[in-house]
Parts: sequence; structure tokens; C-alpha cells
Amino acid sequence: MGLLQSILGRTGRRFMKRKDGDSGERGRALEELRGLLYNEMHTSEGAKRQQQRICGPVVAMSFNFVVAVSIIMANKLVMGRVGFNYPVALSLIHYAVAWLLMAILRAFSLLPVAPPSKSTPFSSLFLLGAVMSLSTGLANISLKHNSIGFYQMAKIAVTPTIVLAEFMILKKRVSLKKVIILGVVSAGVAVATVTDLEFNLFGACVALAWVVPSAINKILWSNMQQTSNWTALALMWKTTPITVFFFMALMPLLDPPGIFAFSWNLNSTSAIFISAIFGFLLQWSGALALGATSATSHVVLGQFKTIVIMLGGYILFNSDPGPVSLCGAFVALCGMSYYTYLNLHSPLESGAQTSKLLKLKTIEDGENHADTKTVDSV
Repeated sequence: MGLLQSILGRTGRRFMKRKDGDSGERGRALEELRGLLYNEMHTSEGAKRQQQRICGPVVAMSFNFVVAVSIIMANKLVMGRVGFNYPVALSLIHYAVAWLLMAILRAFSLLPVAPPSKSTPFSSLFLLGAVMSLSTGLANISLKHNSIGFYQMAKIAVTPTIVLAEFMILKKRVSLKKVIILGVVSAGVAVATVTDLEFNLFGACVALAWVVPSAINKILWSNMQQTSNWTALALMWKTTPITVFFFMALMPLLDPPGIFAFSWNLNSTSAIFISAIFGFLLQWSGALALGATSATSHVVLGQFKTIVIMLGGYILFNSDPGPVSLCGAFVALCGMSYYTYLNLHSPLESGAQTSKLLKLKTIEDGENHADTKTVDSV
């Protein structure tokens, strides 16, 4: 080495030191890049950022709309042509298949990482799973004991319930303009879809009992994703087993007898499995939409789906809803369009604020844990 330094001289020694410094900078840059990629792929913060980049509000709500319309046709096939008239058991199969699919994703390390368990108490996850099963079960009972018109009125009542619950629980305020527009949308949907209002005391009590858990379910799904680093799939992975457990308890109470005598064959099993795949996609797309927008926007999307199905039957299948229903559908679509316009042109949507908070939280966590390498358990 001494001979080499004597040959190169002082200039050569400076050049070698500069090369060593450049190599050190490149090494540090590679380490920073490796750490960034690790955070994007193996942390809940990175998974949350990826979901926000890939699946924005428009993508999430479009995905949910397409799947929601598709599962209606799949369930009509299962309950009509196949004759599987056990709605709670069908919901149980949907969630069981969803959990199986997520287990496969987890086995291949494709399931997003969940936040640390200390960030979200188990009681919150248990409440979400229980409310989800209760909402679905009561909806099936309400549809069984009420007319379609009364059932639709109960669905419309979810909108003001969400606005009131978010104000009371989360102190979230809605502008007077949006309240008026939501009222116009609800009135238009009611005129378009409610054609009969047969009253049944037991059915009315069930419908009233369903409205509250349905609203709470949407609020919890939206709030937990927007205030924490939960992604849709990670939250589904944690809550689906709880929902399956409650469905198993509700099935003997809510479904008619005879499920064990059902004739399982290739055709019926295939139809039910296809319905279950759509059920998983519906749950996933609904969670994505709730995480990207809000509980109120998701309800408006559901009302839009109802109007589109009614108009689709009128245009494609020559059904005759009547001029009053068509006028109501037109008013509802105008109200939904203006509500969407208000949301898109708000100065700072809650989702944008949440995204900034999550980024700040991620930066703080990275500074506090720069020297540690931990992997969050799913």
C-alpha cells in the first residue's frame, strides 16, 4: 500500500478518499431505499398509503357499485333457481369463503399488514364484527316480515341516522346545504321505489332495530380506516371470524328449518360458491368505499344503485314503474349529482385531512423507530 501511495502521490490519495466517500454515500442511499421499500411492503402505514394511491374514491365507489349489482343477480340465481332460501346461512357461507380467501392471501404474504394490536383494542374489533352480523341478520328478518316499500323506507332512514350519530359520537358537522340535498335525495328515492307500505308491528320493530346497527356499522368501518392505519383487507381479516361466529349463533334463530335436507350437487354448489365470491368482493369493495369516502356517501351510493336498477328495468326490460316513480328517480339523480359535486369541490375533504395526518404520523413513527426493525403481526 505504501508503494502504491508513493507512486500515486498526494493527488492520487485525494482521489481514492473521494471514491471511498462516494461509495459510502451510495451505500447509505441504498440502505434508505431498502428501508423505504420495506416500510411500503411490510408495515401498516405503507399498506395504507398503497391503498390510498391505488384505490381512490372514484375507483372504490365504482368497484362497489358494479359488484353490488352483480351480487343481486347471483343471489337471485341462488334463492330462485337453486332454491337455497336460507339468507343467514348464505351470508355465513359468504363470510366463511371470504375468510378462506384472505387466509390464502396471507399464506402468500399478499395480505396487507395490520396495525399493532395496542393501537386498536380488541373490543373495537369485536364490536365491529358483532354489529356487522347483527345488521345483516336484522336486514334479512326485516325483508321477510315487511313489504318491499316499508323495507325501502327503513333503508332511507339510515341516512339521517348516520348524520345524527356522527354528530353525537364524532362531533362531525354537515353543512345545511348538504342536509337539504340529502333530504331531497331521500324523498326522491322514496317516491321512486316505495309503492306499498303494508304495516306490520313486528316487522316495523325489526326494521327500527335494524336502522341503528346498520348506521353504526358504516360509521365504524369508515372511521377506523380513516383515523388509523387499517386497510380494508386487514380490517376484514380481523373482524370476519367474529362475524362468522355470530352468524352461526343467529342461523338457527332466523333461518327456516330444513337446511340440512338441502340437495347439494354440482350446480347448486357452483352457484352458491360464485355468490360467495361476489360476497367477498362486495365486502371488500364496500370497505374500500367507506375508507375512501364516508358513511353518508356510501349510503347515497346505495340509493343510486337502487335508482339505476329501477331505471335499467324500465329501459332494458320494458317494466313500467309509472310516471310518478320516474319523476322521483329523476329528482333523486339530480340530488345525488349535486351532492357529489359538493363533495368534490369542498375545500378540504375529511379524507384529505386524514391522509395528511397519517403521513405525519408515519414520519414521526419513522423518526422514533429509525434504529429498530420490527414486523407487525397480521
